[in-house]
Formats: sequence, C-alpha cells, structure tokens
Amino acid sequence: MAEARTSRWYFGGLASCGAACCTHPLDLLKVHLQTQQEVKLRMTGMALQVVRTDGFLALYNGLSASLCRQMTYSLTRFAIYETMRDYMTKDSQGPLPFYSKVLLGGISGLTGGFVGTPADLVNVRMQNDMKLPLSQRRNYSHALDGLYRVAREEGLRKLFSGATMASSRGALVTVGQLSCYDQAKQLVLSTGYLSDNIFTHFVSSFIAGGCATFLCQPLDVLKTRLMNSKGEYQGVFHCAMETAKLGPQAFYKGLFPAGIRLIPHTVLTFMFLEQLRKHFGIRVPT
Repeated sequence: MAEARTSRWYFGGLASCGAACCTHPLDLLKVHLQTQQEVKLRMTGMALQVVRTDGFLALYNGLSASLCRQMTYSLTRFAIYETMRDYMTKDSQGPLPFYSKVLLGGISGLTGGFVGTPADLVNVRMQNDMKLPLSQRRNYSHALDGLYRVAREEGLRKLFSGATMASSRGALVTVGQLSCYDQAKQLVLSTGYLSDNIFTHFVSSFIAGGCATFLCQPLDVLKTRLMNSKGEYQGVFHCAMETAKLGPQAFYKGLFPAGIRLIPHTVLTFMFLEQLRKHFGIRVPT
C-alpha cells in the first residue's frame, strides 16, 4: 500500500521561523517605511540609512520578537487550518472546495492573529526603536523582556492593543497564503504538466504570496500605526481617518517592500513546510 505524509501540528510554526530568519531585514524596512509620516525615503534609501546609522546588524533588530510571533501567530493558524482540513478530507474523495478553504483560512487567521498580538506589538516596537531619539527608545533586550515590560509598565490590556486589526489582518493573510496556496497547488497539479515537486511548491507559494500582499496591505498599514502609537489615535476608525487624510495611496504605503518581504516569506515558508512534511511528516496510507 502506498503512503503519503501529512504535517505535524507544529510544522507551520517551524517553517515560518525559518522563513523569518531569511526575510527579517525586509520586514524591518517595511515597518520603517509604513511609520513615516511623510514619504521621505524609499526602500533602498531606508536600508542605507539604517546601516549607516546603526550598522548592518541593526537590520536584525527585533529578530527574537519576530520568531516569538511566528511561534504564536503562525503556529496557531497553520495548526488549526491543516488539522481541520485534513480531518474534513479524511473520508472524502477529493479536496475541499475553495470556499471551504477560504472560510477555514479566515477562522484560522482570526485566531492566530489574536494569539500573536502581544509578540507582534513587541516586534513592531523593537524594529522601530532605532528611529526614535535616544531619550524615547524603549530598549527591550529581547522579546520576553518586551512582553514583561509592556505588561508591567502599561498593563496586560496593552499587550492586546490593536488585536482587532491584527486578527482581521491575520484572517486576510491566511486566506491569501494557506487557502490560495492549497488552491494554486491543486490547479497546478491538475494540469498534468508538473508533479508534486519543489518547482510546483515554488509556483504555488509565489501566487499565494501575491494574493496575501494585495489583500492585507491596507490593514497592515493601520495595524502598524496603531501598535507604534503613543496615544495619538483613539481607535481603528480614527487611525483610518487620519491615514486617509494623506490620500488613498497612504493605505498602500510600502506596498512594494511589503510584497518583496511577504512573497519571499511565503515561498520560503511553504518550501520549508513541504520538506518538513516529506521527511518528518506523519505517514498515512493512501
């Protein structure tokens, strides 16, 4: 009897951590670009400014928080999505319809976004710290120090500042990544020209990364502004109104670097995930 392999529940978190280690500098530059009140620097200029001001390793500021975020946000959404998808298709003769994948992706992303909000808040703050004057820098030593200090100095409730926005973004990006990856892979394999190999994984994840970037960019801009604020916004609606005053394009500020960061991150995540599944997954009869 032939055998296939399915993912273990934590593979998504591990794959996302591997991708984050590769794409963290791009994530940091995206945060810097989004938090500019006026567009003064583009991606290359921002990268050069960071390196000139604080050195090359400054591009990895907040890496511990980024990994902490992946092991909360991404682990949760992948675990829910893949576990439920495999359970729902266990006795069926074919894959789930796309609308079911979208619904499952939305639920998984909402849950993962909420769980990952504290680590995401610390991640944004650590990445943006170097832009602040020395007297205003928070100087978190690492992710756990940041979580502890926010809870102690600002209260536990502050850890979930922007949770609604983060959960909404999590739903959109999960639909773009997981649901669209499954669907793209299914369509690519159905052509009969490609087998289930690394090139198929690359093509499918590239499509998924583009979908995720387009879907989540407006919310990503608002989420970053809310998390990095010091009380100037009264809520999501107020933040959206203030951002809208800068013009419609403000909601897509940093779209190009966001795509440059999110598409490679998506590609690497799924390529790592597929290799983990292939070599260490749970064997199931087919």
